[in-house]
Amino acid sequence: MPLNLPDGLPAIDLLREENIFVIDQTRAEHQDIRPLKIVILNLMPLKIATETDLLRLLSNTPLQIEIDFLQIEGHTPKNTSVDHLNAFYQTFSQIKKKRFDGMIITGAPVEHLPFEEVDYWGEICEIFDWAHQNVTSTMFICWASQAGLYHHYGIPKYPLEKKMFGVFEHSVTDKKLPLFRGFDDLYRAPHSRHTELKAEDFTNVPEVKVLSVSEKAGVYMAIADNGKKIFITGHPEYSLRTLDREYKRDVEKGLPIGIPENYYPGNIPTQRPMLSWRSHANLLFMNWLNYYVYQETPFDIENVE
Repeated sequence: MPLNLPDGLPAIDLLREENIFVIDQTRAEHQDIRPLKIVILNLMPLKIATETDLLRLLSNTPLQIEIDFLQIEGHTPKNTSVDHLNAFYQTFSQIKKKRFDGMIITGAPVEHLPFEEVDYWGEICEIFDWAHQNVTSTMFICWASQAGLYHHYGIPKYPLEKKMFGVFEHSVTDKKLPLFRGFDDLYRAPHSRHTELKAEDFTNVPEVKVLSVSEKAGVYMAIADNGKKIFITGHPEYSLRTLDREYKRDVEKGLPIGIPENYYPGNIPTQRPMLSWRSHANLLFMNWLNYYVYQETPFDIENVE
């Protein structure tokens, strides 16, 4: 799939080094095709790394995709340059009159706070409500999944005594769903969070269906509104070294952190990590784009409802 990306985006060169097909905006303008319009609300601290991780997964489909990046207007990131944000990111006030085929909302390092105490909670709730009306399907990842479930359906999060940190096996509750076409009976995905969702809280919310669970990591995936909202509590987008960087960062800061489970061979942090989730992550994003975005969105994007 050709990814249609803004000219000069750092991820372009990184992805081309991995032999992933991308085209810049200049070339895309000469192709007579209606690309899918995807907006990514990137709440992660290391924005370029997250951009690259997500774009890598969005590349595995024959569809052309036009990407817009969105930032929170009332929050200044500490780990990304202002020049990068000004060059490649828009604010909600700049895009709220547009419509999109799909949206991805990432995790954020604010899970230790009650939702209402997050300094951009009001703005993100407005974005959640806007997406319901103006995006065909939205994928919520990690903290965003907890925030979306809480905002839309009142499902709470709970603090964990120990960080859920590592790569865990998951099973699927309904293998007939298009989202899981090609999946194995068990598949792996990374988690990195201090809070959890409890399965029993979903029993009184018929609008939301739990799709995938882990014996160790709990609720992993849920769906609402016939796929208009997909909630994922882990990080399928993580690259090989992401958990490694997080672990070593926390060790250097003297924070209480365990070795990520099922990640290093022999549980030895000096070893190269094992990449055991990429194939299912690719399938997940490909199935979402095909069956919940492309197959559902109208050709005239102004008719998205």
